[in-house]
Amino acid sequence: MKPVTPARDASALMDAHLEWIRTDIERWLGLFAEDAIVEFPYAPSIDMPDRLLGKEAIRRYFAETPKHFLGLVFSEVRRHPMASPDVAIAEVHGSATIAATGQQYEQDYIMVLKAKDGRITHYREYWDPIQGLKAFGGTENLQRLVNP
Repeated sequence: MKPVTPARDASALMDAHLEWIRTDIERWLGLFAEDAIVEFPYAPSIDMPDRLLGKEAIRRYFAETPKHFLGLVFSEVRRHPMASPDVAIAEVHGSATIAATGQQYEQDYIMVLKAKDGRITHYREYWDPIQGLKAFGGTENLQRLVNP
């Protein structure tokens, strides 16, 4: 018998995403469909992947997030209501200390989330690559630590 999953619209999934990615990656991964896609349109500018295909690729990429982004907090969350309950868009500010460098990380994101059957099927995150480079101490550190 398939486990029962409470119905979630994209807005509720966005809320869970913002909460769980900070501290509980396995729980966070439970939000995603097995064949989910995660995209970072600006990542190629710093030689990072722009697309993760499937839950296992997402797991590998994000597994160490809570260890790298200490005290990650999302604030200034601005939600943009959509006609479809299967789409959520938010503008968010993220703050953390980068463990490897002790540098403060400040980032403004635009997050676009699409859902089907209570799971995230497509997540696109727009962010400024320069902020990551500064906080991680350059391209080599960023690639080594965030892109295993």
